[in-house]
Amino acid sequence: MTGDMATLEDLSKAYQDSIPADLRHTHSFEWYLETVHEEPTIARSAHQRVADMFDYYGTEYDEDAGVVEYRLASKDPLFDGENTFYGRSIHEAIHEFVNKVKSGARGLGPENRIKLLLGPVGSGKSDFDRQVRRYFEDYTLRDDGRMYTFRWTNLCDVIHDQDPADDVVRSPMNQDPLVLLPQAQRDGIIETLNERLDAPYTIRNEQSLDPASEFYMDKLLEQYDDDLKQVLENHIEIIRVVADENKRLAIETFEPKDKKNQDETELTGDVNYSKIAVYGESDPRAFDYSGAFCNANRGIFSGEELLKLQREFLYDFLHASQEQTIKPKNNPRIDIDQVIVGRTNMPEYKEKKGDEKMEAFNDRTKRIDFPYVLQYEEEAKVYQKMLNNADLPDIHVEPHTLEMAGLFGVLTRIVEPDGGQIGIVQKAKAYNGEGDEIDDVDLKKLRDEAEETAEVGEGMEGVSPRFVSDEIAEAIMDSMHRSREFLSPLTTFNHLEANLENHGSIAEEHFEQYYRYLELVREEYKERAIEDVRHALAYDVDEIRRQGEKYMDHVMAYIDDDTIEDEITGRESEPDETFLRSVEEKLNIPEDRKNDFRQEVSNWVSRRAREGTSFNPQDNDRLRRALERKLWEDKKHNINFSALVSSGETDDDERNAWIEALVDQGYSHEGAKEVLEFAGAEVAKTELEE
Repeated sequence: MTGDMATLEDLSKAYQDSIPADLRHTHSFEWYLETVHEEPTIARSAHQRVADMFDYYGTEYDEDAGVVEYRLASKDPLFDGENTFYGRSIHEAIHEFVNKVKSGARGLGPENRIKLLLGPVGSGKSDFDRQVRRYFEDYTLRDDGRMYTFRWTNLCDVIHDQDPADDVVRSPMNQDPLVLLPQAQRDGIIETLNERLDAPYTIRNEQSLDPASEFYMDKLLEQYDDDLKQVLENHIEIIRVVADENKRLAIETFEPKDKKNQDETELTGDVNYSKIAVYGESDPRAFDYSGAFCNANRGIFSGEELLKLQREFLYDFLHASQEQTIKPKNNPRIDIDQVIVGRTNMPEYKEKKGDEKMEAFNDRTKRIDFPYVLQYEEEAKVYQKMLNNADLPDIHVEPHTLEMAGLFGVLTRIVEPDGGQIGIVQKAKAYNGEGDEIDDVDLKKLRDEAEETAEVGEGMEGVSPRFVSDEIAEAIMDSMHRSREFLSPLTTFNHLEANLENHGSIAEEHFEQYYRYLELVREEYKERAIEDVRHALAYDVDEIRRQGEKYMDHVMAYIDDDTIEDEITGRESEPDETFLRSVEEKLNIPEDRKNDFRQEVSNWVSRRAREGTSFNPQDNDRLRRALERKLWEDKKHNINFSALVSSGETDDDERNAWIEALVDQGYSHEGAKEVLEFAGAEVAKTELEE
């Protein structure tokens, strides 16, 4: 029953249901051979498993952008959308990352490379990396993502100097059980698996046993006169592996420490000093497989701020990536199988890129640019996510607040267009999908020009979402302290302006430019506020629908070269060109482009008709804006503009009706009063001057 407290029994049952049925069970090697024969994907490599993981949670194809959006990032189904990612540029980066993993799954080369996420601070690369790790944990809990390893048992029965504490030893590298088979026999099994495999890749496994397991195998084969069957039946148990970052099991995160104290054993493992007295220093049983590469085997290695490591320390990544091996001090090489992901910011990348001694390392990396969001409405969703995930006070966020904050962020990130044909705000609108309002905007050309001009890539510099989010948070708290129950764009602008120079990541040479961008955003907001006020003063839903239907009737007659029945006389007449142009001119559509616009809306209506959706002009943004502006022109002569600028009439019925109309658009009552005061005076001034 909703609201009832869960009992301990309920909690226990829910936990048990979330755990794989065979997590605590052991199986025989014969069982594993039969199981992998039925489900060959159990023996996948790390790249293959991670690649399948992305598809498992669902995909959506954006045909216009040519990008696959992966639902684990675009929807976050496991956590109810708490960690969704927004913006075309971000999903392009994720698409590129997954393509590299999938190429690695097919053995095309990227399996031998470090996937280096490069981006400015706050671009989301760390969040994405963490998201991948969280979903990999969940995936390995499910049947589709399951994997197994083995452990040695009853070792003291055969190996006389074996420490009783080591009678049962888990595979130190959590290797796939197939590595227990000699390569010739293993190849025969794998060939059979690939014949049954329904996947875009083939199973491969040419790994050697880790040194400790190799030692046990040799000792046991000697005891059983090379009877492999006896060894595997008497001393091997198959166990389930579930990735767990906290347990450092098939997932490892590695962070740079003090440069002076960096030690390669953090990556490759070290001598187990507690076992030296038992086995001796050169014995493989006296090695501690606790290095980051060891822990990440079969899964994901995540290197935070990877390029902050010393050059010498990065050399360990050369063999780890290219050869898929590690070489601990005074120990044999160890085969590894993992997706190696690194993250770095721009300063470290530029430094290492210019270092000739880093050529080998750079050659073994696949750079994936992780830029800032360049669509301001998508950027606004980032801020909204922040608010959704917080204990938001009882405060109303007014229309345009987050979008205009997002527009400011985007303006600092995009390259100013050349040629003077369009301004930077128009370019931001084009990136946002509003290019249809600007004549002759070539979006591809804008992007290409920006990529040629930007030092690394567009969106790799500018104000981070963290700065804007912090100022939104400050504006919310400031509003509360002043007993304002709403957050408006004007308050947000004030905080952005006041704290721009106090943010450590914004260089001084950008201050003047960013202040200019903030003024452009203020002007853009003023235009939108004026539109909202006009909407409140003159909007009439029934009239919009009537005018929309009339416009479409005349457009269809025009396209079909037909006549139309006159509403008053009932006679057939030509389409009313004067009426048609009175609508289209509100969108600044020139005479020579009217046919394109008419065909566009005609196609839109036809498409909706085929889908069984009735015509509603409110559903077409361009047509709606044109009709609203025409309605304003038709009705403004009957509006008492003096009341807009007369503070003494704030309680009259007319003004209250305007406030209610703004509330219907999403404003709070207090916010409606502010925008009416802010933009209403501008509207009145313009109209009274005319």
